[in-house]
Amino acid sequence: MPELSDVVGRLLWTSREAAQALRISERKLWGLTASGEIPFVRIGRSIRYDLQDLLRWIDERKGVRK
Repeated sequence: MPELSDVVGRLLWTSREAAQALRISERKLWGLTASGEIPFVRIGRSIRYDLQDLLRWIDERKGVRK
Protein backbone atom coordinates (compact mmCIF):
# COMPACT_ATOMS: atom_id res chain seq x y z
CA MET A 1 0.00 0.00 0.00
CA PRO A 2 1.44 3.40 -0.93
CA GLU A 3 2.26 5.89 1.79
CA LEU A 4 0.06 8.98 1.98
CA SER A 5 3.05 11.18 1.14
CA ASP A 6 3.43 9.25 -2.13
CA VAL A 7 -0.10 10.12 -3.32
CA VAL A 8 -0.49 13.74 -2.17
CA GLY A 9 0.79 15.13 -5.49
CA ARG A 10 -1.61 13.09 -7.62
CA LEU A 11 -4.58 14.76 -9.28
CA LEU A 12 -7.03 12.00 -8.35
CA TRP A 13 -7.01 9.32 -5.67
CA THR A 14 -8.39 5.80 -5.72
CA SER A 15 -10.93 4.78 -3.10
CA ARG A 16 -8.21 3.03 -1.13
CA GLU A 17 -6.01 6.12 -1.10
CA ALA A 18 -8.89 8.46 -0.22
CA ALA A 19 -10.10 6.19 2.58
CA GLN A 20 -6.58 5.95 3.97
CA ALA A 21 -6.21 9.74 3.89
CA LEU A 22 -9.59 10.23 5.61
CA ARG A 23 -8.81 7.47 8.12
CA ILE A 24 -12.07 5.65 7.32
CA SER A 25 -12.75 2.24 5.84
CA GLU A 26 -13.25 1.81 2.12
CA ARG A 27 -16.71 0.45 2.92
CA LYS A 28 -17.63 3.72 4.70
CA LEU A 29 -16.21 5.74 1.79
CA TRP A 30 -18.30 3.73 -0.70
CA GLY A 31 -21.39 4.43 1.42
CA LEU A 32 -20.66 8.17 1.42
CA THR A 33 -20.07 8.01 -2.33
CA ALA A 34 -23.26 6.06 -3.06
CA SER A 35 -25.34 8.52 -1.01
CA GLY A 36 -23.78 11.49 -2.81
CA GLU A 37 -22.48 12.87 0.48
CA ILE A 38 -18.83 13.02 -0.60
CA PRO A 39 -17.59 14.48 -3.90
CA PHE A 40 -16.15 12.12 -6.49
CA VAL A 41 -15.13 12.00 -10.14
CA ARG A 42 -16.40 9.27 -12.44
CA ILE A 43 -14.12 8.26 -15.30
CA GLY A 44 -15.89 5.56 -17.24
CA ARG A 45 -16.73 2.95 -14.61
CA SER A 46 -13.96 4.12 -12.27
CA ILE A 47 -14.53 6.39 -9.28
CA ARG A 48 -11.77 8.75 -8.16
CA TYR A 49 -11.49 11.44 -5.51
CA ASP A 50 -9.96 14.89 -5.95
CA LEU A 51 -7.79 16.10 -3.05
CA GLN A 52 -9.10 19.67 -3.24
CA ASP A 53 -12.71 18.46 -3.25
CA LEU A 54 -12.02 16.31 -0.19
CA LEU A 55 -10.38 19.22 1.64
CA ARG A 56 -13.41 21.44 0.89
CA TRP A 57 -15.74 18.66 2.03
CA ILE A 58 -13.85 18.40 5.32
CA ASP A 59 -13.89 22.20 5.83
CA GLU A 60 -17.66 22.28 5.27
CA ARG A 61 -18.15 19.74 8.04
CA LYS A 62 -15.92 21.22 10.72
CA GLY A 63 -17.93 21.79 13.86
CA VAL A 64 -21.12 20.35 12.36
CA ARG A 65 -22.95 17.63 14.29
CA LYS A 66 -25.53 15.37 12.72
